[in-house]
Amino acid sequence: MNKISIALGAFLSIFLISCEGDPGPVGPPGLDGLDGLDGIQGQVVEVDNVNFDWFPDMNNFSALINFGDVTDFEVIESDAVLVYRYVDTVDLDDGTTADIWSQIPQNYFLAEGTLQYVFEHTRVDVEIFIDGNFDLSTLSTEFTDNQSFRIVFVPSEFAQAGKMDVSNLGNVMSALGIGEAQVQKIDLP
Repeated sequence: MNKISIALGAFLSIFLISCEGDPGPVGPPGLDGLDGLDGIQGQVVEVDNVNFDWFPDMNNFSALINFGDVTDFEVIESDAVLVYRYVDTVDLDDGTTADIWSQIPQNYFLAEGTLQYVFEHTRVDVEIFIDGNFDLSTLSTEFTDNQSFRIVFVPSEFAQAGKMDVSNLGNVMSALGIGEAQVQKIDLP
C-alpha cells in the first residue's frame, strides 16, 4: 500500500506541475538601452579662469564654484561629483595635441614640500582647496591663478552600477557617452 501511495503522489505531483494555463496578455514593450541604464545622463562642465583665494590663518588656497553658475544640471545628494585639473597639452605622434587632465586629489612634490589639490562638494557647489606642508604664501601663481577644471556630474544610478574607471577623464566621458563637443565651457569672471 505504501508503494501505491508514493507512486500515486509522484504521478499527481508531475501532473500538477506540468499543467499550464492560458498565457496572459502581452505586456507593453520596454525601452532599448544598455544594462538597464537607459535615460541616465551625466554632464561634464569645463570651468576656466578659476583664481584661488588665499587664507593665511589656514595656510591654504580655496576656490568655490557654485553649480548654478556653471550648469542647470540638477545634482542630488547621492550623485557623484568628480573634479579634474587641466595640467598641460601634449603633442601626439600623429601631429595632433591632447589636453592632460589630472584627477583630484592630486599631489605635487616641490622643493619646498608637498602640495595637494583636494575638493569637497555638496549638491549646490564644489570647493577646491590647495593644501600643503609648507608656507603656501610663497606658492607660484602657476598653481593658483587662471586654472581650468572639469567637473563631472555622475548620476547615482550610474555611479552605483560601478562600470567606469574614474582615474581617467576620457574613460569617464566615454562611459557616460559624452563627447568633447558636449562639454560645456564656462569662463568665470
